[in-house]
Amino acid sequence: MTSVQIVILAAGQGTRMRSSQPKVLHKLAGKPLLGHVLDVAAAVSNTPPVVIYGHQGKLLHESFSRHNVTWVEQPQQLGTGHAVQQALPNIKEQDRVLVLYGDVPLISVETLKRLITVTPDKALGMLTATLENPTGYGRIKRDAQNKVVGVVEEKDASVAERAIKEINPGIYFVPATLLKKWLPALANNNAQKEYYLTDIISQAARENIAIHTEQPAMSEEILGINDRVQLAQIERFQQKRFAEKLMRQGVTIIDPARLDVRGEVDIAQDVTLDVNIILEGDVSIGEGSTIGANCILRDVKIGKRVEIKPNSVIEGATIGAESIIGPFARVRPGTVLAANTHIGNFVEVKNSAIGEGSKVNHLSYIGDSEIGKQVNVGAGTITCNYDGANKHKTIIRDSAHIGSDTQLVAPVTIGEGATIGAGSTITKDVPPNALTLSHRLEQRTKQSWKRPQKKDK
Repeated sequence: MTSVQIVILAAGQGTRMRSSQPKVLHKLAGKPLLGHVLDVAAAVSNTPPVVIYGHQGKLLHESFSRHNVTWVEQPQQLGTGHAVQQALPNIKEQDRVLVLYGDVPLISVETLKRLITVTPDKALGMLTATLENPTGYGRIKRDAQNKVVGVVEEKDASVAERAIKEINPGIYFVPATLLKKWLPALANNNAQKEYYLTDIISQAARENIAIHTEQPAMSEEILGINDRVQLAQIERFQQKRFAEKLMRQGVTIIDPARLDVRGEVDIAQDVTLDVNIILEGDVSIGEGSTIGANCILRDVKIGKRVEIKPNSVIEGATIGAESIIGPFARVRPGTVLAANTHIGNFVEVKNSAIGEGSKVNHLSYIGDSEIGKQVNVGAGTITCNYDGANKHKTIIRDSAHIGSDTQLVAPVTIGEGATIGAGSTITKDVPPNALTLSHRLEQRTKQSWKRPQKKDK
């Protein structure tokens, strides 16, 4: 049975990136370049892709350990033709081979499926693109009947050939039988002394093998990344696409140029995103919510009509409907806030559940805690959850009131309806519906005391 075997070339060192890590591990929209290509490969074919690597293979294996991949090493980088040749032992005779690149991250599933669908079984399929500035790409050569007869690399092209605007992105769809015949016969008679995969195009023309060409929906799909300037340019293009998609779904984005999406987002209509917002990981935002300027949301689920005020950082948390967070709040992983909760300025919450209608509005730390409904936590309150070796839990029952500047030394439970006096240090469980406060020194005034004065120089 014919299957699509994808081969991804990812062996280049990427010297122009000026980096100690492989080029394909540099990130676009929060995901490694190769990760984008692997996701597309998984959507196009059920067969695990063959990835050709050559630089820091161990690091690549570790980075993509969760992907179903066949890794093949190319010890010497002798060109694209030589790279694909390394994959031949992993390719079945009946396969049709789709060649992709680890540094071409925006190629779309739709474009590849179209190429696969429209290419006849025994033909060679390839993508081409027409660019106003074709610099850096191999040029497509056609005959008088407009049939493709070959590809010339820019380094080897004449002046006339360099004027051609139809370029070769290097993405091919080829019967395995042809690759197994052609690749071992490649020569390196060129300026780079490399074995070019592009030579299979001229070989197909010589053997009268039909060459079918398709163009991507957008030319950006086939753009490769060679340095950090190109990476930044593709990043901005990708972020523009994300923003436009969200706006068409009913999301208000105050400035699309100042939004960064680095994961998978699900944002309902009538959500408003202010400037300089970063969305990372899996982010869900409910209808009618507002995210203020300079916020970072990472792996969060936000309910309907929530207001996240400026300069807040929320990670690994669930925020209930109609809650208010910030400004300058930090909500850390493991936190679950019920509906209509308030987490105010300079408040940090970690691994805690806070009940409906409760408020922690000012300058407090709540960690490893379980807080009930309609609780008010005063300014400067700290749950002392760590004894230097272990974490302990603080439980505050419904309708309790915690006075300002209070330390709750866990493990401790505050009873329902209890009131803690301001400035208390609580080390024992507190009964319900009573006032509890720790010992305070008697207030004294020294009438004869004088404030020190600065001495004259």
